[in-house]
Amino acid sequence: MTFHRRDFLHWSIGAAAIPAAQTAWAQAYPARPVRVVVPVAAGGANDVTARLIGQWLSERLGQSFFVENRPGAATNVGTEAVIRSAPDGYTLLIAGSNAAINASLFKALSFNFIRDTAPIASIVRVPQLMQITPSLPVKTVPEFIAYAKVNPGKVAMGSGGNGSPAHVVGEYFKQMTGTDLIHVPYRGAAPAVADLISGQIHVAFTELATSLGHVQSGKLRALAVTTATRAQVLPDVPTLSEFIPGFEASQWIGLVAPKGTPQAIVEKLNAEVNAALADPKVKARFADLGGVVLPGSPDAFGKLIRDETEKWGNVIPAANIKVE
Repeated sequence: MTFHRRDFLHWSIGAAAIPAAQTAWAQAYPARPVRVVVPVAAGGANDVTARLIGQWLSERLGQSFFVENRPGAATNVGTEAVIRSAPDGYTLLIAGSNAAINASLFKALSFNFIRDTAPIASIVRVPQLMQITPSLPVKTVPEFIAYAKVNPGKVAMGSGGNGSPAHVVGEYFKQMTGTDLIHVPYRGAAPAVADLISGQIHVAFTELATSLGHVQSGKLRALAVTTATRAQVLPDVPTLSEFIPGFEASQWIGLVAPKGTPQAIVEKLNAEVNAALADPKVKARFADLGGVVLPGSPDAFGKLIRDETEKWGNVIPAANIKVE
């Protein structure tokens, strides 16, 4: 096939026009309201994050970024809805740790989260809290580990459900410490915490905000947070890594779009999210959740997702976690 100079010039002009068109599109974006899907029920860190960032983006970009809660199938329902949407920047997803967990937990997903999404921005890292019922005769992580080892199969660990972040973090703890805890799944974190307070179970790993009030009132005893650094709202509570070198199992939350969303729009949203995370009022609101803001580039967020997917891809099979 002969490639004539005139054809080459036409191709060159067309190729050069693509970035220009995308830039113009991004400058005009958003031209209408933007849907921000939260794949869990209202309440909790993911929902609060969506509403904080949605309000910021609405005020800065002049269009409504409205939150739509689409729970179901451990976040898979809402996630798939976004992935199947047009990649035009008008349907976004608040993604969290479930996305990395589900890649190994569910064997027949109709999507591949890493392949089918475009990372926009990481937003916040939220610690989970290792807490026990006050009737358990231990006060520190080393004492708990020692107690569990002399009582194998007798210490009950509650979670918000089979394969939930609380469950996989608990299994990670078991693997890192060689303890034998009995998993007791509940339909959500609230009933697990209620039974922990009453002494029906002995330990649980939940979002810090879920149990903070109970810890502060003395109904629960906090042993450690799961992040690499201590939580600002509980500065006297140590990290698990202070006793278990290398332990880190926080929940992360970020913003993604369907694969193929124009890069100029991704970069525009990334810049605005990072501006929000630099704002003292926004940072303070996340601190109330026990969270630490996570500014960064789309590429850095993509690496976080890949690393977390690999991490839980090792823990889940080793713990033989299955969902029905």
